[in-house]
Amino acid sequence: MAKKIPHHGKKRDRGHKPPPRHRHAMLPETAIVRITGTDNDGDALARLVVWDADQGPPPIIHMRPEQPGRPALAPGERILARLTPDGPGHYLGRTMKRISETPARILGVFKPGRSEHRIVPTDRRSKAEWIVPAGGENGAKDGEIVLAEPLPDHHRLGLKPARVVEVLGHVGDARSVSLICIHTHDIPTEFPADAIHDAEMAQGVPLGDRTDLRTVPLITIDGEDARDFDDAVFAEPDGNGFRLIVAIADVAHYVPTGSALDRSARTRGNSVYFPDRVVPMLPEALSNGWCSLRPNEERGCLFVEMRIGADGRKTGHRFGRGLMRSAARMTYEGVEQEQDRFPHLYAAYRALIAERNRRGTLDLDLPERKVVLSEAGQVLAVAPRPRLDSHRLIEEFMVLANVAAAEELERLHQPCMYREHAPPTEEKLANLRIFLSALGISLPAGDRVHPRDLDHVLKMVAGTPEAPMINDVMLRSQSQAAYSPDNIGHFGLALTRYAHFTSPIRRYSDLLVHRALIAGLKLGLDGLQAEEAAGFPETAEHITGTERRAQLAERDAVDRYLAAYMAEMVGERFAARISGVTRFGLFVTVSDSGASGLVPVSSLPDDYWQHDEGEQTLTGRRSHLVFKLAQDVEVRLVEATPVTGGLVFHIMQGIPSGARSRRR
Repeated sequence: MAKKIPHHGKKRDRGHKPPPRHRHAMLPETAIVRITGTDNDGDALARLVVWDADQGPPPIIHMRPEQPGRPALAPGERILARLTPDGPGHYLGRTMKRISETPARILGVFKPGRSEHRIVPTDRRSKAEWIVPAGGENGAKDGEIVLAEPLPDHHRLGLKPARVVEVLGHVGDARSVSLICIHTHDIPTEFPADAIHDAEMAQGVPLGDRTDLRTVPLITIDGEDARDFDDAVFAEPDGNGFRLIVAIADVAHYVPTGSALDRSARTRGNSVYFPDRVVPMLPEALSNGWCSLRPNEERGCLFVEMRIGADGRKTGHRFGRGLMRSAARMTYEGVEQEQDRFPHLYAAYRALIAERNRRGTLDLDLPERKVVLSEAGQVLAVAPRPRLDSHRLIEEFMVLANVAAAEELERLHQPCMYREHAPPTEEKLANLRIFLSALGISLPAGDRVHPRDLDHVLKMVAGTPEAPMINDVMLRSQSQAAYSPDNIGHFGLALTRYAHFTSPIRRYSDLLVHRALIAGLKLGLDGLQAEEAAGFPETAEHITGTERRAQLAERDAVDRYLAAYMAEMVGERFAARISGVTRFGLFVTVSDSGASGLVPVSSLPDDYWQHDEGEQTLTGRRSHLVFKLAQDVEVRLVEATPVTGGLVFHIMQGIPSGARSRRR
């Protein structure tokens, strides 16, 4: 029997549906959009290139078909579109101008046929396949991942012709997952020849006017698989408190403003990390060479010397340019096992933790998953990533250095690229109150809360069955962090000013902060330039976008690896938790592996399902069966598609045992 639920595809049912809990912001009449995929009818879907997540989910834009004979709109292509409202959260778009700098490309898996071939998109949002006419396969074989470009439609209704321009490898190869994610998210991988040349010509820096730190036993602490070491730490007693030094690779010395290296670094914005590779912001000769603080090798650095009291409060700091020699390359696990070797580091860390607790920060307990690969790139396991005191030690040292950098730039009246984190919006806070009140938990009255109020809730429920879901919901209530030349503070860390200073190898924001410090303290001629400072607003928007692009790509890679890992488990049942509630179904996360997938509303027991966006529930009108966010459920895996990362589950709750047997 068909489900009695409104259809929310392109041809939407205008009938009854639960009222939304928030108003969608009206879009301008024209805007730049990016093609993300196709709908069930093969027409293009688009999203705004720039969208503030605090406004809620981005509107869905259905692009009207273009004139016959024109190349089809393909995923990744950017369009200046005229937008017309088409219901809450939906718009119709008409192409005004194609503005992509390069021809749009299609990424998919090649499937040969007798007279025509097909390309199955790797993007799960793309529903329509592409047709490759004979002669357009460019040597592609069955199951290979290909890049293709659209061809004129030739008036063939419903068919999207394309020709293969590059073969990337077989879908089962070890490199395929990250390659798919790199191309899906338009992450640049090739450095310009002049940037490579400049990086390979780099040399070590002389002592000159730098502070000599070569006798200070600074050490680097990183993950076991890290190849670039851009920060080193040192601590010693100082009266009733401690003297701390955080030394950071002097990337500004090697990457002058406006150079080929600078242009490519800004374009990338940041490094991107996958389970099997890194796409670096800087060429390897720098990122793993002269800008990596290798043990027992002299390296130029920017450093901050800080003094804290016994209570962990910073009492002073000074910045300088130095020459250092790392005494040891340590791992988090090694330092954790040998804490007695580093008593001053851990004593200073305990003082900083006490100050963090006094300040009242938001400390979400969100377990991370590590994908363990074989040498051939196959998934061996998905294991929890441990959260050690050594991790927190480095975090506290870096946070203190970042605060000092922001304070110093303000003192010097220099531009600063702040790392800002806005408080939760009124709407998100209201929804959080509704969720917590259902659990008998209240927040202080008022439209603003302090992070310690939220952290108090997390500490109150720690160790209870409800803790994971409350951490998840708390995360969803937060605004996304961003870069900005204007300071609004960092809500999560409960700090009035904050900037990124500690990772210039992998974040362009940190390189800008280094240059501003060099200019303000007159530490050299390679400081921040006036025209560069004038472009801070545009740069902030750009690097915020590249950071979010990297996060999406990294998440997509893990999803695809998890789908490959789960592909051998189709038909099995798992304990899971509902991690998302929508009108079209539920998203669930498997408890042991962290794999997430969709439970389509069509697979739920036959009913009229009503979606409450505020309370995050799906309720059966007739059965009164309720599915809510963070609810523990039992699910069965029915589909796993590694090439897209898609997992489809059926939920067992509400299904009679006889029906369960028939559904196997």
